[in-house]
Amino acid sequence: MTADRPHSVSVAGVIVDDRGRALLIQRRDNGHWEPPGGIVERAETLPEALQREVLEETGIKIALPAILTGVYKNMTGLIVSLVFRCQAADGTPTTGDETHALRWATREEVTTLADEAYAIRVLDALDALFPPAVRAHDGVKLV
Repeated sequence: MTADRPHSVSVAGVIVDDRGRALLIQRRDNGHWEPPGGIVERAETLPEALQREVLEETGIKIALPAILTGVYKNMTGLIVSLVFRCQAADGTPTTGDETHALRWATREEVTTLADEAYAIRVLDALDALFPPAVRAHDGVKLV
């Protein structure tokens, strides 16, 4: 049983361009489309982790502060994800070790490309709701 396993904390950055599109990455490990992000390391602050993950996966340095737009719990994987709406400060989108492809996606494209659990994160960030969304999912579908 996973009840004894601690939760992980991750961050993701939804970079929005001047046309209202979100930058998605296609992960090398599973081919899924999602916003760039990953697990927060022990000695990192949340903004440091957000900047590092987005830079590693997209080649873009983001401006801080970023806007928290949602908190999501993967009930199966025991991961709590904090998702932020971000603005690019410097750099050009490029693939990296963890990124197979990058794509600026419209709202409609996001819902086609990404699993529901990741598409809703991007849509919540595009909407920049206040207060931020709080949702749960099983890794693919909202629960």
